[in-house]
Amino acid sequence: MAPSFDNETSLINFDVRDGNGVKGTVDLGISKVPQAYIQPPAEQINKKHASKCPDHDEVVNQIVRAVETLGFFQVVNHGVPIELLDSLKQTAHNFFGLPPGRKSVYRKEVSPSPLVKYGTSFVPEKEKAWKGKDVALQYLKTSHEMVRKLLEALLGNLGAELDDSKIDGFIGKKMVNMNFYLTCPNPELTISVRHHSNMDTLTILLQDGIGGLYIKVPQDVNMEKKGEWVEIPPISGALIINISDMLQIWSNGRYKSAEHIVHTTSTKSRVSIPIFTTHNQHKRLHHYPKWWRKMEQLVIKNFCFQIT
Repeated sequence: MAPSFDNETSLINFDVRDGNGVKGTVDLGISKVPQAYIQPPAEQINKKHASKCPDHDEVVNQIVRAVETLGFFQVVNHGVPIELLDSLKQTAHNFFGLPPGRKSVYRKEVSPSPLVKYGTSFVPEKEKAWKGKDVALQYLKTSHEMVRKLLEALLGNLGAELDDSKIDGFIGKKMVNMNFYLTCPNPELTISVRHHSNMDTLTILLQDGIGGLYIKVPQDVNMEKKGEWVEIPPISGALIINISDMLQIWSNGRYKSAEHIVHTTSTKSRVSIPIFTTHNQHKRLHHYPKWWRKMEQLVIKNFCFQIT
């Protein structure tokens, strides 16, 4: 049975003096928050009744219009410190600037940790045991609330009734990649990453100021024609949000998981740092009929997604 830590001294000894931290307390399987961590009533927030910004509905409408037509949009004022984003990009450049022998320690075949792998293929891997892990993990942590709000808005627009546990299930496992693209003497003849769509739920992409990310327009919109390739221009401090395959399926095709490519440049090397959110893969995931019943026509057939 997990200790209750009703005695504040014992809690401090366990968390602080013994070095276990709050995570160590949670890992014990406590059934209630220790008294020392309970906030005064005046400082407690009821999230269900928390006020939203005056423009919340209009922002949601703009997001929905973007994902129903292009599948991509950019966000600012996202809650991730700009200094952290700059540090993350510099960390990526520092790693890829290492001599081959230093980087080869993390190659997929010989990495000291199965969760840190360096290679030349497009394979999302989770960050853990590398010197740059602190800034990467901080990026995952500080972006989490933004991801929750985006999924709450997107799924809520479909008619889904969500609570915290359901949203967490949609987010599932998050993985961060650091991608490096070399300069190319003939960028018009090749690409860095061939056209693809992402298999996850939602992708959050940090790109530098070099540019080179292009999307294939899913349908006619404004001046753009279906099938044309258009660039997602770099915006300082912004994060790119990419609807991925699973969210297109869950939306019955309303939200678009657009194909995209990365072009090389002849001037500067480029880094991009995506976060991939993948739903809980430990459970067999069927479609969600409660909100699909509200749709006049189903364009996505019943499905079952499972990674074994």
